[in-house]
This record gives sequence, C-alpha cells and structure tokens, in this order.
Amino acid sequence: MRKLAQAFCVLLAPTLLVAGPAHGAAPTALYPQHCASCHGAERLGGTGPALLPENLERLRKPQAAKVIAEGRAASQMPGFKDRLTPEEIAALADFVYTAPASVPAWGLPEIEASRLVHVKAGSLPDKPAFKADLLNLFVVVETGDHHATILDGDSFNPIHRFRTRFALHGGPKFTPDGRYVYFASRDGWISRFDIWNLKTTHEIRAGINTRNLAVSGDGRYVVVGNYLPQTLVVLDAADLKPLKLIEAKDDSGKRSRVSAVYDAAPRKSFIAALKDVKEVWEIPYTDDHEPVFQGLVHDYHMAEGLAEKGPFPVRRIPVEDYLDDFYFDQPYAHLMGASREGGKGQVVNLDARTKVADLDIPGMPHLGSGITWEYRGRPVMATPNLKSGVISIIDMKKWGVIKRIDTRGPGFFMRSHENTPYAWTDNFMSPAKDTLTIIDKRTLEVVRNLTPEPGKTAAHVEFTRDGKYALVSIWEMDGALIVYDAATFQEIKRLPMSKPSGKYNVYNKTTRSAGTSH
Repeated sequence: MRKLAQAFCVLLAPTLLVAGPAHGAAPTALYPQHCASCHGAERLGGTGPALLPENLERLRKPQAAKVIAEGRAASQMPGFKDRLTPEEIAALADFVYTAPASVPAWGLPEIEASRLVHVKAGSLPDKPAFKADLLNLFVVVETGDHHATILDGDSFNPIHRFRTRFALHGGPKFTPDGRYVYFASRDGWISRFDIWNLKTTHEIRAGINTRNLAVSGDGRYVVVGNYLPQTLVVLDAADLKPLKLIEAKDDSGKRSRVSAVYDAAPRKSFIAALKDVKEVWEIPYTDDHEPVFQGLVHDYHMAEGLAEKGPFPVRRIPVEDYLDDFYFDQPYAHLMGASREGGKGQVVNLDARTKVADLDIPGMPHLGSGITWEYRGRPVMATPNLKSGVISIIDMKKWGVIKRIDTRGPGFFMRSHENTPYAWTDNFMSPAKDTLTIIDKRTLEVVRNLTPEPGKTAAHVEFTRDGKYALVSIWEMDGALIVYDAATFQEIKRLPMSKPSGKYNVYNKTTRSAGTSH
C-alpha cells in the first residue's frame, strides 16, 4: 500500500504542468519557480490551496492577478510585483484558470489503497507508558521541521517528540478520553497517534487538498473536509478505514469545496460549511438518527432536510451567504458564520434551519478562533479580525455588537479560560506581530500589551487545564514556547522549538472549554 501511494505521487507530476493557451510556455517556467513550493508542483495544494479552476470559482481572474501582485491579507501569500512583470503576472493568472490535462481521481478505492497500518488495532497496552496528568498534556505542533511534541502541562517538560506529515492544517482533534489524537495535513494525510503509547498507529490519505477534520463526540468516527476533491470522507476512528464518501454539491449538482467541518457533540452530529454553495450541512453520526433532534425545538419538524437513508445522512440548511468560517454557541443551537468577503455575518438556528440575525462585524472576522464568557449576566462571544485591529464583543442573546476593542493590529488567535479574568489575543497580521494584547473580560478594556521577544512573531495562546498558566508560541524557525503566569503575566519557562504554531490542551479540548476553539 505504501508503494502504491508513493508511485501515485511520483507519476502525478508530469501530467499537470501544462501551459496556459494565451502565453505559450512562459507559465510552466514561472510556476515551478515562484508557486510550486506552496501550492504544489501539480497545483493540487500544499501549504497554500490548490490552484485549479474549480477551486477559484469565487475569485475572478483580475482579482487573482492582484493577489499574485500584492499578496493576500490573512495568509502567507507574498506579493510578486517586485519580481514579476505585469505580463508574467497575467500569464500566471491565465495558467491557474486553465484546466490541467488531467486531475487524478481520489475516490474510495484510492483512499483505501493509501491506508497504512503501522500498529495493529488493539495490540498496544491500555495504560500509559509514562507518568503525568493525562488530561493536562499538550500537543504542540512545530511547523518549522514538521514535528509535534507531547508536553507535560504540570512540569512543562517534553515527554516525546515525533515527526508529522508535511504542513499540518486545521488543528489536531482528540477522542473524548484524550488517548488518541488525529492530525490532518494540507495534502490530505490523516494520522492517528496513540498518546498513551507514543506511537502513530494508522494513516490514510483522505483527500488531495484537505481543510480539516473532526472527531465524533462518541469517539467512533473521523470526518475529513476537502477542497480537492470536493468531498467529505467518513473514517472509522479505530483504524481509519473509509466508511463513506459524500460529494459536496447542492441539489442542482453544483459542486463545492468544504470550508470546514466540526463536531457538534451535544447534537451528535457533524456540521460542515460549503465554500461555493450557500448551505450548511448537518450530518448525524448516531446509529439511530431520531434522537439527534429530540427535544431541541418542538415547533419545527426536525427531520426536515434528512432526505437520505442509511448512515451519515446529510441535512441541508440553507444560508444567505457563503460561509468560510463559523462558531457555535455553547449549547450548539446556533451557528455564527461569515464569508471571507467580510463586513457581515449571520446567525443560523440549526434547529429551525433558518437565519435568525445578522452580525455587524467589520473586516474579516476569524470566528473559528472566537471564545465566549459571561459578561454582566449574559453570554458574549469575542472574535479577532484578520483585516482590522479590532476585537468584536457580541451579545449572544440579542446578537448585537456591544463593544469593539481596538488592538495594535489584525490578529489570528484569541484564547482564554474559565478560571482567568483575562483574554489574550495576538496581532499576527500586523507590524505589531511581536505583541500580545490582554483584555479584562470583566471590563472589556485592554490591561496589557505584552512583547515576549521584540521583533519575533508571538501567536496562539493556550491555557493549562486549571487556567493558571498561558503558553505562547514564538512563531519563528528559531522559536520557542513560553510559559506565563496567567495572573501576573510573568514568564515562567521558555522551551526552544522550531516554529511552534498551535498547542492543544487535552482537557480544554475534550471538555469544549469556552476559552478555546473547538
């Protein structure tokens, strides 16, 4: 199986690099030099998205040329206007909008053939190989050299460091007991890692360009959302055997990339957003679908939209705009969503299958990194912004913005914990990227701007199980993980790491803490 997967990758490359019709061979020389390292030699995606016509439906060619020239905010895409002529930029834009000679099929037979069994299911001991609080462990993703570290959240000592697939994306997800963690890479590889035994047990390539994965609340299933092919793939969580492939398309047959997929554990279902179709999908994963909707909203027919029979049926929820990013309230009754166009969001009642409110949020809100807490007796949600230096505080009863808090620049991640009065956010997309902004959740005021290392990017805060310590990434090749006292903001410990990005606490993730993303 391993040889088949490797042969597929080797044979793929020559079939896809073809010249755009208007500019002869020029793009075939430009693309490998300037684009392939991020978007893949075959245009199938890597650290950047796939560059194929079906992936670019919502981006007109003049806009694409502008992105090539100027780069793209809220991404790692640089501008090339200082390296390429206007004619070369136009040629590249034409090239990526031209269909390649062939795009490989990646259906259930190909997915199954790629599956790797490193350790036979059930052959490892059902007890940990080390001593630590198993719920206060962190999984730290180091993107610099494609490794991950299992970190003791009490001593802050590394327990184990291991190699991962290239370009992990979407955040690792845990089984409910915290024993297994699943990783997704940009190029579609899903890896299952046994934390107790410190071993990767199974891997499978579920897509060619993958957005993220989710693990069901009962720990039985993994679902993978793909840009290419435009599918959702359901896997058995125990051994990653593929169970079902769901094509992402509407009733008319229009296909869509999958923006994101998450577990909605209280609903016993997965929720998926489609990038190119104005729908949200709810996919129940219980053996009996009926309990999923019992007792939620009695005034609606909860089975409406469940036209399919059998396992993992799709319940379609129409929305008014495309959703690239979304966030749930804590009961998982409402979904707050926004498109990457920015400026407006919408609140969808998942039980009623209808929009119930608009969200007045400027710029490009990063709802997927939002957090919630109680403010003056009412639940609020706070979201950072990828284009504007502002945190929007939203009343989750009336769905109005009660305050906008200015920061030093656009940010990517926001985190807190139930046991701390402070929320931390970065200024990742700005010249002040070396500074973290700390907000008092009781007053909605900025209380501190913290610079862990001048000139070095500071990002992605995560808290220990008890909320006493905040862990911060210095997002550089010669970076570090810095531990702060969450009450005094004093540095406690610093661990050198290779471009650490996300760090994920087992307890906070498995209990769906209001202070972290899910």
